[in-house]
Amino acid sequence: MTTMIDNNFKNEKAPRNLGLYIHIPFCRTKCLYCDFCSFVSRDEQQREAYVGALSREIEARGTKDYSVDTVYFGGGTPSLFSAEQIGRILGEIKESFNVSPDAEITLECNPMTVSDGDEYFKELRVLGVNRLSLGVQSAVDGELKLIGRRHSFEEAKATFLAARGAGFDNISVDLMLGIPSQTLDSLRASANQVIKLAAEHVSIYSLQLEEGTPLYRMRERYSLADDDAAADMYELVVKMMKDAGYRHYEISNFARSGRESKHNCKYWRLDEYLGIGLAAHSDFGGKRLENTRDMERYLGGEWLQTESYISNSEREFEFLMLGLRTADGISKSEFLARFGVDFDKKYGKKVEKFKKMGYFCEKGDTLALTERGFEVSNAILTEILDFDY
Repeated sequence: MTTMIDNNFKNEKAPRNLGLYIHIPFCRTKCLYCDFCSFVSRDEQQREAYVGALSREIEARGTKDYSVDTVYFGGGTPSLFSAEQIGRILGEIKESFNVSPDAEITLECNPMTVSDGDEYFKELRVLGVNRLSLGVQSAVDGELKLIGRRHSFEEAKATFLAARGAGFDNISVDLMLGIPSQTLDSLRASANQVIKLAAEHVSIYSLQLEEGTPLYRMRERYSLADDDAAADMYELVVKMMKDAGYRHYEISNFARSGRESKHNCKYWRLDEYLGIGLAAHSDFGGKRLENTRDMERYLGGEWLQTESYISNSEREFEFLMLGLRTADGISKSEFLARFGVDFDKKYGKKVEKFKKMGYFCEKGDTLALTERGFEVSNAILTEILDFDY
């Protein structure tokens, strides 16, 4: 059923910041490893209907009690939408929310989805889009084919340069680790090419074989990186990115000074955000919300599928799990203020063990993982927070 969100956290003194995530589920082709809510569609009527449904959801969930300081178009492949369609969605957002004049507005883009790159990117700039996230994944064409990417590296490079030529000075590039048959040498070559592009931000992703995906079904055909090889790949890219002047500000993310992803930082800081669109998730007003994955229901206006209050124990887990993914780490005084619990009394013994091993560093009130700690973070957090991964 469609419901309005109960805003229990209104701040009368000043508007709180809010992030918006806009899900565009359409793709030209489906990557072999992808298990996201996305699908191949060349039906322009359906895309138009989806823009209308997005606009209706945005209007229904709009509030002037917050200042929207980030908007993120993810997918799927948002760059399949025309600039005019993106403009209509942004127009509805500005009608329904207070959008900060300096808001970070990001659009994910796959190479070969933009027919007239120079003009398209110029139109996006006029609309207010000021950040792009480009799915390069690898500079080795054979590796791209193995994971179902339809572009070559030269085509990805051309897309990047077209965006630069249109005035984009904040571009993020994705690089994938653990692609079938990928070696340290081929990964080094890809990382070198990414560094030469001089993007402001780089995200690295380890390939995950998800059940139900074509790549999972074909897993016996290929040589896949084991845990040791994956760790070597991660360590290689981290060193290369840091040597190139990027700050390793989160386990999987690197940025030039001041170019960290403001939107993604909201997730790691537990800031509020609204997810708009098919299968989108939200953390808003103390609730976790999940939209339907059923396109017919969504187009018919029944966007919300589930909503539940977030318990204190869930929040505590997320505060530690997500905060310790970042180079800034967590504040013990903030932990006490949020949860009424002394961090050292609850977790101190376990943390001290890893601290002696060089996996944690402590500066005053702040606790953070070291670079060595980042490399084995899953094992460390599993033991400290007592969960399975």
